[in-house]
Amino acid sequence: MNAPNTEPRLSVIEGKVEEIWKHVLKVPAGMQDATFFELNGESISAVRIVSWIEEELGILVDVGDIFEEDPNLREFARSVAAKAATSSLP
Repeated sequence: MNAPNTEPRLSVIEGKVEEIWKHVLKVPAGMQDATFFELNGESISAVRIVSWIEEELGILVDVGDIFEEDPNLREFARSVAAKAATSSLP
């Protein structure tokens, strides 16, 4: 069972990650399910995404996770939300 306060927070996190991902990678219409590399993601864009997430949400994400996993937006947002759920953030 999920704690009542956890779900809204995770939804907010996933929404913010989506906003950051789409802004940095300039996701074209019809490519919402594309992976980081399919969207021509490069090291600088990975660093920008990770830095922005840390700045906006206070969640530490390893740039290597993007390169090793080559996630699509949904996978990446879920992994960031999972990191937040296991962290000690207020």
